[in-house]
Amino acid sequence: MPEVHAGSYKEAILFLVTAGIVVPLFHRLRISPVLGFIGAGALLGPFGLGRLADTTPYVHLFTIGNRTEIAHLAEFGVIFLMFMIGVELSWERLRTLRRLVFGLGSLQVVCSALVLGAILYGLKVPLAGAAIVGIGLALSSTAVVLPVLAEQRRLNTPTGRASFAVLLFQDLAVAPVLFAIAVLGRDDGGDRGWALALALGQAAVALVLIVGAGRLALRPLFHLVARTRSTELFMAACLLVIVATALTAAASGLSMTLGAFVAGLLLAETEYRRAIEATIDPFKGLLLGVFFVSVGMNLDPAQLVATPGAILGLALALVLIKGAVVLMAAPVLKISRPVALEAALLLGPGGEFAFVLIGGAMVAGLVPEAVGAAALIVTTVSMIAIPVLAGLGRRIARRAAGAARAQAAAEPHPERVENRVIVAGFGRVGRQVGEMLARHGIPYLALDSDAARVAEQRRAGAPVYFGDSGNVEMLRRCGIDTARALVVTLDTPRAVEAAVAAARSERPDLTIVARARDARHASALYELGVDDAVPETIEASLQLSEAVLVDVGVPMGLVIASIHERRDEYRALLKRREGEAKPVFRARRTVGKALGKPAPKPAPAPKPASGPKPTSGPKPAKETPPREGAQTAGRQG
Repeated sequence: MPEVHAGSYKEAILFLVTAGIVVPLFHRLRISPVLGFIGAGALLGPFGLGRLADTTPYVHLFTIGNRTEIAHLAEFGVIFLMFMIGVELSWERLRTLRRLVFGLGSLQVVCSALVLGAILYGLKVPLAGAAIVGIGLALSSTAVVLPVLAEQRRLNTPTGRASFAVLLFQDLAVAPVLFAIAVLGRDDGGDRGWALALALGQAAVALVLIVGAGRLALRPLFHLVARTRSTELFMAACLLVIVATALTAAASGLSMTLGAFVAGLLLAETEYRRAIEATIDPFKGLLLGVFFVSVGMNLDPAQLVATPGAILGLALALVLIKGAVVLMAAPVLKISRPVALEAALLLGPGGEFAFVLIGGAMVAGLVPEAVGAAALIVTTVSMIAIPVLAGLGRRIARRAAGAARAQAAAEPHPERVENRVIVAGFGRVGRQVGEMLARHGIPYLALDSDAARVAEQRRAGAPVYFGDSGNVEMLRRCGIDTARALVVTLDTPRAVEAAVAAARSERPDLTIVARARDARHASALYELGVDDAVPETIEASLQLSEAVLVDVGVPMGLVIASIHERRDEYRALLKRREGEAKPVFRARRTVGKALGKPAPKPAPAPKPASGPKPTSGPKPAKETPPREGAQTAGRQG
């Protein structure tokens, strides 16, 4: 049996011990484990206990000396992270975010790089070096920002979407910069412009091949693997796809992270998406921990202690410059100020790609050693501060939202206008309703409880006011006593029901049209007294039916007539369900109050001899039709 050297596994053991201690401890303290991994890397790295390894016995057992091996594992942490992001994103969502990705993302990268590069060039750094360092510092940390947002369950919030869009554009921008560094670093006397164009073309062809091959092969591959019902084989297939696409992208000049991201996008459209997420998530967490340890290993506490003011001042300046760019770009894309403030603090610090770009430029001789080293330590310090800045940004955003809410609440109450329509909720659906009312010359007034949305729409000239549609006093202030109709477009069923109940209690004769989640919710709204409930699912099916009937050649007039007829049938069915459900509910409630137990009601007086056993009473099912008929007649009369 070959001899086993414990030193060969020292780095792996130290990392597992760190993960076993740091994650539970920091979770208990409610602190992001990211800080723990970075701190462990600084302590166990060459600039921490590593300084004492040669002079103090046994200290070397507690230090991480193989930085190259750690760096390779750390790179795979970012690769797995981008793969998981792609799986969760899908092409459809990417198309939805294209305005933020190519709008806010491009503005942030270009403007930040120009400002930072100009400052460095003014400090006598060569033009090429200033440009590369400026671009490197303009990039933010995908590996830290996204886990922090995911831990707070805020990836799907406006701040999460804006931050992710910028980070995605930054990752797409890394590949051309790496090409430029590789071409500028060559000294072969060739045409550098032609070499760069050739490299870009090669990368574009590789990307098309990855997408094409993935669309053709990935679904059949996972279908074949899934039929074996082998968890191990499924895991192997997942790892194969990630590593193969990453290496293919790297061989073509693209970043490995971009290749893994594209693979995730392709798999997001398959039925194996959830199983892949569950399989890869543990690998991603461990490898990201390695990445954070490697970031901490690059931090030299001695250098930080020697010049703390300069380093901290430069890190603060970096955050402020990049944050200011985000704040100035946000209004162009109609991003609210609270969201922009929080995103600015998340995107202000440096990122992991700075180590790749600036480190590669230092090796190629394009960036002076002193400038590159200073930029990297400033990047590391700013990355350590991301969890703290995330918490600070969240508090600032809350205060800004509170101030906006107070300002919106302080808006003067609307002037009384006779015969006006009130729109409860002014999101996408409410705005469409308002636009159609305005197109037909019908005056309207809108209410919304989102202060940022109210401020934005008021700047656009819309008659929207801050307030709760379920508050009777607010409806009175809006003139519900003379309103022509109420349209409830809120997206929360409870909020819709509250608004309908408040309006109906104030105006029994008011026309109320409400948005419903589905048929069951529509029935509940009819019971509350709406005139028309519009279920989203039913309306979507009717619109699809209309489109397909027209497309296959059915005359438009017949299609419109049949759609209206079908809509009336649905409405009658929902109202009939409401009419059947209401008497039973009221009967049970009356019996419970009168007798204290759910017993059937005695037989009506006109039928004393309906059976030989009068003590048992008739069955409830036989009693229901006369009660329904009586109530129906009462309503019609």
